[in-house]
Amino acid sequence: MTYRVMISAPYMQPVIDRFAAELREAGCDFFCPTVHERLEESDLLKLIGDVDAIVCGDDRLSRRVLESAPRLRVISKWGTGIDSIDKEACRDLGIRLCNTPNAFTIPVADSTFSYMLAFARRSFEQSELMRKGAWDKIPGVTLAESTVGIVGVGAIGREVARRASVFGARVLGCDPTEPSPRFIAETGIEMIGLESLLRQSDFVTLHTDLNPSSRHLMNRETIALMKRSAILINTSRGPVVKEIDLIEALERGMIAGAGLDVFEHEPLPLASPLRRMSNVMCASHNSNSSPAAWERVHRSTLDQLYKGLREVHRRAA
Repeated sequence: MTYRVMISAPYMQPVIDRFAAELREAGCDFFCPTVHERLEESDLLKLIGDVDAIVCGDDRLSRRVLESAPRLRVISKWGTGIDSIDKEACRDLGIRLCNTPNAFTIPVADSTFSYMLAFARRSFEQSELMRKGAWDKIPGVTLAESTVGIVGVGAIGREVARRASVFGARVLGCDPTEPSPRFIAETGIEMIGLESLLRQSDFVTLHTDLNPSSRHLMNRETIALMKRSAILINTSRGPVVKEIDLIEALERGMIAGAGLDVFEHEPLPLASPLRRMSNVMCASHNSNSSPAAWERVHRSTLDQLYKGLREVHRRAA
């Protein structure tokens, strides 16, 4: 049996030739559409009509798209986040949806921590001053003098907490689910409410998934609770932060700075003020950067695809 498979995951497309033989052996007639960051609904509607399975990135797989794909039975998400996929529609239409949990826990935690250290030690500012010919001594802080607030104490949040505790920081956490007593003893994390965490933290780092309750969690009102000297870090999902409110807060000096790997609209528009702010560090949704981790996710994503197609075959038999 042959399956029409669309490979739209941007990280997998450049290396797909390495997996071509095994895909064909598994009965996959695959193709790779042109993808820059993700496929939008309008793109997918033109591509998906005869597709049996998808290996996707953050494509906008809405109900409208899924209902336009009568043959679609398997979606294998490259990575962890599935907020761009209509999960209820998948259930209703009998589409198997799978991902790779905790795919990038370590690299994302490292990226988060790199923002903290860069702002604490003012590394970027010092480098810029040197390039301009200055020899200025500017004050920094140590993490041992700081309070780190972690919003979302899942796999990545826990790794950030471990790093922060080793550096001697006071660690605060906010999550609907209480971590294990062993983890609390290991890190010394204090679990408190969001408002209290925002008021006390020198660094607020976001590690929640994107859902109705977390969308625009950080907005004008919640950002206003933060210290004027605080740094906001987001390596989770862009829409967790209401970007227009963050820009206003940064311009008015309501907080000291931000480290952002994700944005409400990606790629970040060239006209965005965030690109020009000296107190903002930006990256291109790349905190997962780790070739070794990518390789593990390639393997897991394809294994999930094959498993799903085998189940489709059994049902059809």
